[in-house]
Order: sequence, then structure tokens, then C-alpha cells
Amino acid sequence: MGDVKNFIVRHFRHFNAATLVDAAEAWGRHLSQGGAMLLTLGGAMSTAEMGIVIAELIRKNKIHALSVTGANLEEDIFNLVAQRSYQRFPNFREFGPTQDKALYDRGMNRVTDTAIPEQEAMRKIERRMVELWQRAEQRGERYFPHEYFYQLLEGGNLESEYEIDPKNSWVLAAAEHKLPIWVPGWEDSTLGNMFVGNVISKKIGDYRIVKSGLEQMDSLVRWYTETDATRRLGFFQVGGGISGDFPICVVPLIEQDLGRTVRKWGYFCQISESSTSYGSYSGAPPTEKITWGKLDVDTPRFMIESDATIVFPLLAAYLLEF
Repeated sequence: MGDVKNFIVRHFRHFNAATLVDAAEAWGRHLSQGGAMLLTLGGAMSTAEMGIVIAELIRKNKIHALSVTGANLEEDIFNLVAQRSYQRFPNFREFGPTQDKALYDRGMNRVTDTAIPEQEAMRKIERRMVELWQRAEQRGERYFPHEYFYQLLEGGNLESEYEIDPKNSWVLAAAEHKLPIWVPGWEDSTLGNMFVGNVISKKIGDYRIVKSGLEQMDSLVRWYTETDATRRLGFFQVGGGISGDFPICVVPLIEQDLGRTVRKWGYFCQISESSTSYGSYSGAPPTEKITWGKLDVDTPRFMIESDATIVFPLLAAYLLEF
């Protein structure tokens, strides 16, 4: 990691490269001053195997909470138990509809250059999850989406099926460190769809065993308020979409809707490929968030316009040596 940091310091001097260094340095300063960091994940970062570096950041106490799409939550576990059955297609840009239909017929769901095996990954985890959902229902218990994943990993019951080094799973690292995870829009995921299917087919009797997005926001309000009392909170956003928009709204909710006093986010950085355009959330410059009461005038803020799968591991390498 040290060699990577030295390379970045020497060569990353201008434009997006310099912003990467500035953002990494500011993240390190934020933590050294006693701050905590929330990481958000949009896109398909788990299938891109970003868990390798995110898990290490969690272990080194650089990340303290996460907001992720349901796809990122589940795809880290799919990769954990079925990686040997994945298939990569470097020439995916040359694919036509017929080739993608052939993958569908084989039960291979493609995410850019990588196809996830349905039976070995998705259905395997579904069977395990149905057991957990049914157990919760029998006991009259309710949990957030990530808590079912934590239960799945507890006790090592899945260890015999690991197909990667478990230190490269960010969900496993988060579970070991008991980090809070918010999963807004969980129903828009493979397992979210499967959960609905199991309720409709009456294998599970009640949707309420999975706590709602509104309850997740309530949980986020409580966590932010309690954490802000002792530690300034930072916000690092990988990609755009609901995983980023959901948690950053917590500050104006607390201030404007609850009428309470709370500090705004004390650091903000986003890695995005989205161009700034009319009405775009993902491409909106950070200053727009000031008008919504999410950031303040003096909040350190950065926008790295690049591919997160390239940029984030480099930034993390720098931070791990901070």
C-alpha cells in the first residue's frame, strides 16, 4: 500500500487525480480529528469485488457505517459463496441480444463484464434466507435487511461454502464489527424480489418481518443524532442513486422536520461518472446540497469524476497509509 501511496503523491498532481489526493487527505484528517465516516455504495461495486478494499477499510476503522443498495449487500455474499462459478466476458461490448439470451438460458445474469450464476449464488442464498425469514415469523421477530445477512454469517454456518478468502468480503467484515447498514429500496434487489415471491406463494405469511424503509430512516435519525453528539460525521459516496440520497437527507430531517439542532455532515466526497445536468442528482455538484441543508459552506467537499472501480482502491490505498 505504501508504494501505491508514494506513486499517487508523485504523479497525481492535477485535475481529477489531484482531487483524489485532496479527498484522501481530508478523509484522513477527518478521522484523526475524531470523526467517523459513512460510506455509500451504488452501482455494482460488490460484483466489481470492491469488497477487497472496503473490508480492509472497515478492519482499520476507516469506515463506521454504510448505506448500500440491496444489490451491493447481496452480491458481496453471492461472490463469497459462488465465485468459482462466475464468468467474466472481457469482450462484453461486442455482445448482441442473441448472446445475452444465451446467457439467460444458462442461468447467468450479466453485470457489465461479469455473469452471476443464478443457481450457485442467488438460489443458494435464497434457500438460506427463507429459513431465516420463516424463523423470524415463527418467533414474531422483525429485522432490517442487513440483520438477516448478519444472521446468515453468524456462527460460521456458511463457512464451508466460501469460495473466496473471507477477508475480502465487506459484509463479513461489517458483521464482525457490528456496523450499522441501511439498505433503502431493498425490494429493488434479487433477494427483495424473492422475498415478495415467497410471500405471494405463502411460504412466508407477512411482509412485516422485514423492517421498512421508513423504519430504516428512523434508525438513521437515531444513529446520526447519537453519533454526532461525540463524533463529527463524514459522507463518502460511491456512485449515485438511492444509497446516497437516502442517508444524506437525515440532517435536514432532524433540523427542519424535528426542529432539533445537529451538525451538518463534516466531510463530503463523491466519485461519479454522471455529468452535471439539469435535474440530475448523481451529477449535481456538492454545493447544491448546501441549499438543502445537507452540507455547510465550510464542509470539505470533493467531486471525483471518474470510474469508482479505478479510483476508490487507489484512494483507499492512500488512506490506509495515512
